[in-house]
Amino acid sequence: MPPPPHRPGVLAWQVFRGSDAIRQGLVTEHQLRSSAWLRLRHDVYADARLDRDHALACRAAALRLPPEAVVAGPSAAYLHGVEHAASFADDVHVLVPRAMRLGPQRGLRVHSTGPATSPTYASARSRKAGGGPGPAVGQPAGSLGTAFGRPSDGLGVAVRQPAVHRDVPVRPAAGSLSTAARPPDGRPSTAIRQPEGGPAVRQPSGSRRTAVRPSPGGLRVADLRTAGVPVATDPTSAAWETAVWLEPLRAVGIVDSLLRQGSTSREALADVADRNADRPGGRRARWVFGLADPGARSPAESELRVRLVLAGLPRPAARHPVRVASGLVLHVDLAWPAYRVAVAQDGQHAEAGGGHLDRIATLVGAGWLVLPVTGRRLRQDFPGVLREVRAALGARGWRP
Repeated sequence: MPPPPHRPGVLAWQVFRGSDAIRQGLVTEHQLRSSAWLRLRHDVYADARLDRDHALACRAAALRLPPEAVVAGPSAAYLHGVEHAASFADDVHVLVPRAMRLGPQRGLRVHSTGPATSPTYASARSRKAGGGPGPAVGQPAGSLGTAFGRPSDGLGVAVRQPAVHRDVPVRPAAGSLSTAARPPDGRPSTAIRQPEGGPAVRQPSGSRRTAVRPSPGGLRVADLRTAGVPVATDPTSAAWETAVWLEPLRAVGIVDSLLRQGSTSREALADVADRNADRPGGRRARWVFGLADPGARSPAESELRVRLVLAGLPRPAARHPVRVASGLVLHVDLAWPAYRVAVAQDGQHAEAGGGHLDRIATLVGAGWLVLPVTGRRLRQDFPGVLREVRAALGARGWRP
């Protein structure tokens, strides 16, 4: 028979080291095997009622990382509000100083950066984690510290600016980002190139500072280093790291979301790309940024747009507004306005006042050629989708 659930109030909604809880007499080793607790990794447990999302994975990883470690890349993007950037089952990406050596840990992807510098903290979008924050990153073993506070409305994010490498030349801001259909250096589009460190970051001259918009749940900004919240790179750095570490179809969708929610801007991305142009992965990041579009409203829409561009079609406009005879303005998922060709995806973004089929009929009546594309076709029959879009553009005058 499994042991009955035993959940002391001090451990409710928390992530903690099992050895610490046992040492302080809060639970026994036998009780930790009950249904009250979820074992996340070696010696790390959580209240089983917490949401099993990537925030929980980050909190678990933080308990076994040194204080110099920083959550980065897609993991940081998730903490900044991009829910599709990572799941509970995905590896947690972290940056550590180059001189530090971490042994392999299941569920952890370690990247190296330059010498650690004093962190700069800023408020960030809070994430719902089903309870209060767990112990702090690098909290000394044997002390549960503030890990056992009362549950809160969400999980905040401490934002650490990555080390700025002075040997990276600063280039003038580019007027536009490249949208070449193939990755630089002749590498296939699915190649992943690991950078040697995080990006150097500078606010673009004359631009407004990009702020992370808080969620309605509020932020935990007091004493972040001891609040049990993973320290994460800022959204612009997370975009750069994601562009370098992940395959392009996933990376572009994450960067699209960071742009759409206002966590970063095209100016900030251009600046970080310029400052890191000569670093490993710099050209790849600029290429990914050039494919990004804040108009995309779903990862599937981002994927479809990028796959069409990589196949050699002209770049479509996302969320293109079309005013019809009645005066109603419809926003087309993907559009080539010069040819009056559009792609409507799935029907999941139907405008208020009309369903998916009504929107298509209205657009057709306004002289547009509209191609519906379902998620199933995107996954299983993209060559067929490509043929149809290519034929529609060709019928309207486009020539390769």
